[in-house]
Formats: sequence, structure tokens, C-alpha cells
Amino acid sequence: MDAEKKQEFTRRISVSNRSGLVVIMYEILQEYLEEAKRAHEQTDYEAFKTAIRNGDKVLAELSDVLDFKYELSAQLYPLYTFARRSLMMSIVKNDMKGIEDAKKALAPLHTAFEKIAQADTSEPLMRNTQQVYAGITYGKENLKESFQEPETSRGFFA
Repeated sequence: MDAEKKQEFTRRISVSNRSGLVVIMYEILQEYLEEAKRAHEQTDYEAFKTAIRNGDKVLAELSDVLDFKYELSAQLYPLYTFARRSLMMSIVKNDMKGIEDAKKALAPLHTAFEKIAQADTSEPLMRNTQQVYAGITYGKENLKESFQEPETSRGFFA
């Protein structure tokens, strides 16, 4: 994943609530799987493995944060386990089938969590983060963003 994509995800995470964070995790996973696909097309096996392992880390995190006091968690866990196993089979067999199987299993979940996130009006998880204003100034070829510190002291008081 390139630095610009990482910066975009980081910015979105900083202003996201719980359900929005899950959506971002799914999008990060999709980005890694697309990266694996590109590496496979270029026959770069090391990059292919690295991208899949990064995607597996995202799935591991999604699995680890499940709260099993809710029935939904018991339904999500086997899907995440299946997707992780499929990704590992792609590494072992050096093919795209496992990745496609994982994508197919997780796509409806991503769509469902997007709808949930749109309806979620809870506060962002992070407080005292920088405000980002886009469009104030423009570069020669791209939009520049300006960061402004909030009036708070980011947790430090004198």
C-alpha cells in the first residue's frame, strides 16, 4: 500500500466511530487483496505473499475484536476463519482462487457494515484530533490539505 493510501486511511480512522472503523478495516483488506492481485499478475511471489499476509492481519484483528456476547459475533467468526484459510491457500498454491473465495464471502459483510455506518450517529472514537480542511489551497496538480489544531490542548494541560 502506498503512502498516500495509508495517509487517507489514517485520516479517516481519526474521525471515525466504531461502525465506520469496521468499514475502513474492510476497505484496507480490499486494498491489500488488490495489491496481491497486481503482484500475482506481475509474478512477484514475495509481494504477493506480503500483501496476503497483511490482509490476513486485518482479518485477524476483525476476529480478535468480536464480542461473543452478541449472536452476530458467533456468525462472523466462521466467515473470518474461512477467509483467512482461503488466503493462506492462495499463498500455498500461488493462485488467486483463495483470494477470490475470501472476497466473495466478505463482500456482503462490507456492504452491510457500510449501511450500518451510514445510520450510526455516534461520536468519533478519537478526540482532540487535527481538523482537516480540503480545498483551501491548490497545488499545481493536486488539492492541498491544511491541518488546524483544535482549540484544545490534545490532552496536555499546563
